[in-house]
Amino acid sequence: MTRDEGGAQRSAIERIGEKAGRSWPSIEAAARLSAETRARLAALLREQIPCDTSAVVFGSLARGEYTTGSDLDWTLLIDGQADEGHFSQVQAITKILREAKFHEPGPTGVFGNVAFSHPILHQIGGQEDTNKNTTQRILLLLESLAIGTPDAHERVLRLVLSRYVEDDRGLLYGSKREIIPMFLLNDIVRYWRTVAVDFVYKQRERSSGWALRNAKLRMSRKLIFVSGLITCFSFELFGKDRTTWADEGGISTPALVRFLRERIRVTPLESLAEVLLRPAISAETARTLFDSYDAFLALLSNEEERGRLKQLPLDDELGRDPTFKRVRDIGHAFQSGLNRLFFEEDTDLRKLIQTYGVF
Repeated sequence: MTRDEGGAQRSAIERIGEKAGRSWPSIEAAARLSAETRARLAALLREQIPCDTSAVVFGSLARGEYTTGSDLDWTLLIDGQADEGHFSQVQAITKILREAKFHEPGPTGVFGNVAFSHPILHQIGGQEDTNKNTTQRILLLLESLAIGTPDAHERVLRLVLSRYVEDDRGLLYGSKREIIPMFLLNDIVRYWRTVAVDFVYKQRERSSGWALRNAKLRMSRKLIFVSGLITCFSFELFGKDRTTWADEGGISTPALVRFLRERIRVTPLESLAEVLLRPAISAETARTLFDSYDAFLALLSNEEERGRLKQLPLDDELGRDPTFKRVRDIGHAFQSGLNRLFFEEDTDLRKLIQTYGVF
């Protein structure tokens, strides 16, 4: 946040709007609805959260992109001993949310239940690190918010980040000058590739909703990956001049964990806007990325168009459907903006993505 001449705080999205000469009404509307919905949830669940847990929301609500048709992705995050009461707590929360007419999470089982901190923290990599566990961990870092008591959520985030940093031998003993948490970066890349592979699996298992999942893969899922890349590049992009993060001998593990914790408080769209504010990035690139994302949220906010995407069959007619063609065009525009952002306009970003994001 920065302040204008009158002292009011301005977000990175507001500042990039000034640079681009644009306003994005669908992004603004989704941010307002997200804030209102989180406040409503906090009131509904005020009496439902035990002390060793946090009710955590993910997805569009956590990112500030909530629309009237959005699912509510949530979990009861447990950072303590298993208790038979946790299951009853999940049932109670599910009942409250159902009665309040929230859209329920998808059928994969990742959300709408309990998540224990132990596997999220200790099973990074290896055979026990299932797709579900990886998804919970990466989304916990990149798009989660606690509703109500945040203690368990904060502890788990800090511990997971510490694990990524402390186990990164390259950070501790490497000779490279850049501060890049490669252990974390590789897991984020693995998550993105897993999402892309799972998308194809789901089209075989349940073809209904394919077009909507395709739209999200092109836009919101890709944005999460982009924000993960920016997070891993963030000390090089935003932290070098912040002496508070560095000790006499350089940045320490606890200091880097604190820095990364501050970075993941930033929503994916705000993170993208911060990078677009770099002097080398053109206003045209900013317009391309935020215009396309605003069009995506406008489409999701339109009940008829969202419903159309949910119902479209996976057949030869799909490519000729006007709503799906719009989704495809929006996705192509968003990708063209990302190409310019990471590979063409900013030499620092290009070096980072080529050196650490490709090989």
